Amino acid sequence: MSESHPLIHVKGLTKVYKMGDVDVSALRGVDLTVRRGEFIAVVGPSGSGKSTLFYILGGLAAATAGNVIVDGRDLTKMTDAERTRIRRELVGFVFQRYNLLPTLSALDNIGMAQYIAGRSASSDGWFEEILDLLGVGHRLHHKPRSLSGGEQQRVAIARAIVNHPALLLADEPTGNLDTENSDNVLKLLADLNERKGQTILMITHNPEAAAYAHRIVHMRDGRIVHP
Repeated sequence: MSESHPLIHVKGLTKVYKMGDVDVSALRGVDLTVRRGEFIAVVGPSGSGKSTLFYILGGLAAATAGNVIVDGRDLTKMTDAERTRIRRELVGFVFQRYNLLPTLSALDNIGMAQYIAGRSASSDGWFEEILDLLGVGHRLHHKPRSLSGGEQQRVAIARAIVNHPALLLADEPTGNLDTENSDNVLKLLADLNERKGQTILMITHNPEAAAYAHRIVHMRDGRIVHP
């Protein structure tokens, strides 16, 4: 896909959930374009639709209507299996709760992402580069319970980017961290974007976290109210 094309183009995105006999509209005709290399924060109150947007962009949920073009491919026209393949090929995820496997070391947690994607350990220096960038190289053989919250989140970021994803999706990545560790993680994301050109879309309710992004998208009642 040409670098001149946006990485993400969302048009008329609608998501309706069935709650018994009631239809609940989580997204109401959302339009959004994300250029390659952008760092975007999506903010809004609980129930605004930002998490639903996150899940649909990551191929974790299907849209009810509209189009979601990611790297030239329309997720709304794909089967579940096809969306799963797109997730593995194009998207890295960082969540609030880290989601590290407790029985594996930091190194094996990162390596598991490569295994799931059907890739062997990279020989192009990227693995060592991200360990250096994220400052976790000296903690690789420790299991999650031996790591601080900030260290666990840095390992989670390393796992998310080890396969060179076109898009990094971060859902409240500092939600479980204190102020110092939150700042450190946000600086790492900004550095990753600045130095490596990583496209990042971050969901957050925290205006201080959102300030690290290039662009802030405000959502309310399932709509984007300020792009």
